[in-house]
Amino acid sequence: MTAMPGCLVLIVGPSGAGKDTVMRAARDALAGSPGFLFPRRIITRPADATEDHLPATPAEFAAHAFALRWQAHGLSYGIPATIVPALGEGGVVVANVSRAVVAEARRRFRCHVVEITASAPVLAARLAGRGREAPAAIAARLARAAAASGADETIVNETTPEAAGARLAAILRRCASRGA
Repeated sequence: MTAMPGCLVLIVGPSGAGKDTVMRAARDALAGSPGFLFPRRIITRPADATEDHLPATPAEFAAHAFALRWQAHGLSYGIPATIVPALGEGGVVVANVSRAVVAEARRRFRCHVVEITASAPVLAARLAGRGREAPAAIAARLARAAAASGADETIVNETTPEAAGARLAAILRRCASRGA
């Protein structure tokens, strides 16, 4: 772990849990509060309405500097290196990541891991509503969702995005106040 005073809050959870939606609600709840950064992931997937990311071609992705990067579902994902100065200044950086990079992030940064999840029937309905995957792919995602996340805290997102966002905002304020 580095000696940076800031905290990298890693948002993990199964596809369909509403991670981006909850993060957006927390960002709105913290509007006007200094020291919180919600960087957009860079992904080698075209833009769409269901995921808040910056699309990139494989060549564009390769040209970026990343604080964290990983491969999943045949795509490349990354959190820009621009988060490092914010962490060095004591900021709270909130990033949607794969569980696969949590151990690396914990080695390199001061981290707090928050899992956002929902019940299997809710996840299945949300994934089907996206229309991006066949039923077999959805079943595979649900099977992976049952794996332990290693999270420090969990938010079950089954009521409103505002309620889950308020819970995340409270966690982020707590991270900011204790510096970790």
